[in-house]
Order: sequence, then structure tokens, then C-alpha cells
Amino acid sequence: MLPSIDAVIDDFAFLDDWEDRYRYLIELGRQLPPMPAEAHTEENRVRGCASQVWLESQVEQTPEGPRLHFLGDSDAHIVRGLVAVALAFFSGRLAKEIVAADAQALFDRLGLSGHLTPQRSNGLSSMVKRIKADAAAALAAA
Repeated sequence: MLPSIDAVIDDFAFLDDWEDRYRYLIELGRQLPPMPAEAHTEENRVRGCASQVWLESQVEQTPEGPRLHFLGDSDAHIVRGLVAVALAFFSGRLAKEIVAADAQALFDRLGLSGHLTPQRSNGLSSMVKRIKADAAAALAAA
């Protein structure tokens, strides 16, 4: 089970050294709920990531509007941790909240923006775009 995004923020604030933060990202990736092998499809693959990344969205219709739940995976340890951070931030939220959420502010607060390679930053951006696109599609279908 992934920690809440608030717990992730607190843990990042507690860790001063970036080597420790990278180790924490890897640990978060290990805590991702397993994604079934059959969900590792081209349809679920996130384009724009140097590593292989898959995201599967599940839409739950609620009286407040569609709520999205995500499963994710990657073939790279640190990227898998970044998937975990994104899912801790987005999964379980209403589609309208996902569309309005400022993920870049979160990544800046965690210090990720300044400590990721350009390839990983682009991949993280691609994940966010995909999650927001799935949320927008769920809103349009509701």
C-alpha cells in the first residue's frame, strides 16, 4: 500500500541528502500495488518516457462525479518510484480534481524538478499528461 501524498511530502522533507531521497523513491516503487501482466499493453504504455511505463486507469462513477484509480509500473527502479509519487498524488481523486491539480508545484516542492535528468523529467511530465487526459475523458463521458 502506498503512503499518502502528505506522508511522501513529510518523508522528503525529513531526508536532506539526495542519495537518501533516491533510495526512498526506489522504496516507494517497491510499494506499488502489483500491476497484472496482462495490463502491460501498448494501450497502457505511456509515450514520452525513456523507460517503459504503464498506467491503467479505472473509473468509478460516484454522486460527486467520476473518480479515478490508477495502477502503474515501470521497468526502471527510480521511474517506478516516480510512478508511485504520481499515483499517491492522483489516484482515488475525482476527475475534476485531477484536471485542476498542479502536479508541477508538488514536484517542485519535493525538489524533483532540479534533481531529475531531463529524460526522467520528460517522462514524469508524460505521466501527468496521460493521467490528466484520462481524467478529462472520464469527465467528458460522464
